[in-house]
Amino acid sequence: MKMRFTAFALSLFAVFTVSAQVQSRNAVAPSEESLFERVTKIEKKNDLLNVYLNMNGAFNANFNQNGRDGMEEGAFKMNQFRIEAKGQVNDWLSYRWRQRLNRDNNGTDDIDNLPTSIDYAALGIKLSEKFSIFAGKQGVAYGGIEYDLNPIEIYQYSEMINNMSNFMTGITFTYDFNPNQQLQFQILNSRNASQDETYGVGLGENRLPLVYTLNWNANLFGKKWQTRWSVSLMDETKDKYMYYIALGNQFNFSRKWDMYLDIMSSFEEVDRKGIMTNMLGGRGAFGGHNAFHTMYNSLVTKINYRFMPRWNVFVKGMLESAAMYKGDGAVTTGNYRTSLGYLAGVEFYPMEKSNLHFYCTFIGQSNFFTERAKAFGQENYSTQRVALGFIYQLPVF
Repeated sequence: MKMRFTAFALSLFAVFTVSAQVQSRNAVAPSEESLFERVTKIEKKNDLLNVYLNMNGAFNANFNQNGRDGMEEGAFKMNQFRIEAKGQVNDWLSYRWRQRLNRDNNGTDDIDNLPTSIDYAALGIKLSEKFSIFAGKQGVAYGGIEYDLNPIEIYQYSEMINNMSNFMTGITFTYDFNPNQQLQFQILNSRNASQDETYGVGLGENRLPLVYTLNWNANLFGKKWQTRWSVSLMDETKDKYMYYIALGNQFNFSRKWDMYLDIMSSFEEVDRKGIMTNMLGGRGAFGGHNAFHTMYNSLVTKINYRFMPRWNVFVKGMLESAAMYKGDGAVTTGNYRTSLGYLAGVEFYPMEKSNLHFYCTFIGQSNFFTERAKAFGQENYSTQRVALGFIYQLPVF
């Protein structure tokens, strides 16, 4: 417990001692005309309505999965397909809506009355030159460079992000100290479904299921170093919490070279991500609820080299661990699994004023279990995937 609060306090201190705003790297090139403009030959004169189709489709060849050696399956798949609309109604009011079309449209009536397929359904209100609010369903401001990118740009998320609930309903308060520094404070629902669906039955009821996040974004040294750091506190169940820390760093060495480094840690009094729960035998092994006192750490880095104006190569590595910071009977304290993710690929941008790109990438993951985990039937394994596809945020209007 002492270690958790010390790390949390140090990260909170770091948030207040550096500053500047990270610019999104996944927006449509501003000079690219929309389909509407191309078809009608009419130039858009305002920013009232902007509509995009976010697409990532590929042929995926999967190897060594589901306990089978060799090629498991080769098939075409639309990995990501989201429709998005956003705009500026006037000088103080904006909006954003984004929905994933290849996800079940399940409702969550007991919390926010919105389907989980909706990422954003929110209004932005600018109260002054420096202060604004954003209310509705939105991305949790967890921090990290990769977390902040458009999902279509990610070939494989880390286990940490892949098992998080990333879109919740609530409100964000933003204060821009200057063009290079920004502070966000966010209060959102801590879950999309009921407590029993999220954590299992048998736990005390939490009457304020909220997550609180402080996010600080920075540009340093002429945007050579950009940061997206955050600390979060989540109410899980009665008197049980999750503490989350993310330190995202983007380094722009030159017009050809850049990289990012994300460092993330999550301490969960009830296992929110479910990785340890599944590893230890599922909910039934714990009397109907998740594992307790779990700890996850993640280190993610990606290096890009734009060796020609239309060609980019990249490598990416992910080092992660799943552990128990407090034991309970047969479940002892310590690390249970270390996973290593590794990616390499090439991207081709055929049009100068467009973010359309074609890619070929190799994606692998190796999982190494300790003797603690092997006592619960776990065995080391590796998976690989080769993907050949395209990514495009198509401006429709």
